[in-house]
Amino acid sequence: MVLDFKNQTYVLNKSLPRTLPEGFLPGERLTFEKFTQWQENNRKVHSIVLGSMSNEIQKQYERYEDVLFIMHRMKRTLCGTEWHIRYAVTKRFFDMIMIKGSSVREHRVMMLSPVEKLKDLQAYFKEEETYVDLIL
Repeated sequence: MVLDFKNQTYVLNKSLPRTLPEGFLPGERLTFEKFTQWQENNRKVHSIVLGSMSNEIQKQYERYEDVLFIMHRMKRTLCGTEWHIRYAVTKRFFDMIMIKGSSVREHRVMMLSPVEKLKDLQAYFKEEETYVDLIL
């Protein structure tokens, strides 16, 4: 999802702070202006997020006000869990068998996609392992 409001995307990454973050001076505090600005930005992003959904999904999520909660819930509901993704990619990786007489180069290129995905998921990799070790 791409938002045109660059200064409002923070509502997708963090909820309204309940306490002061580290680095704030003791005299500073979360002001009412900042709180109302966060609420207004949340409302705008909420409208964009709901507007990008189908009507059925929109009805499920319109009662929630916090955009961060909506995004986390949608991710959990619509995307597979991380262990499921790891399992599927690992299965695909180990099911790839080089056909007798085929090019080693083509097989290597074919194997790079699941290896990269497994690396992104930080699954089954040790520092000393290399792509060659995994492919062989």
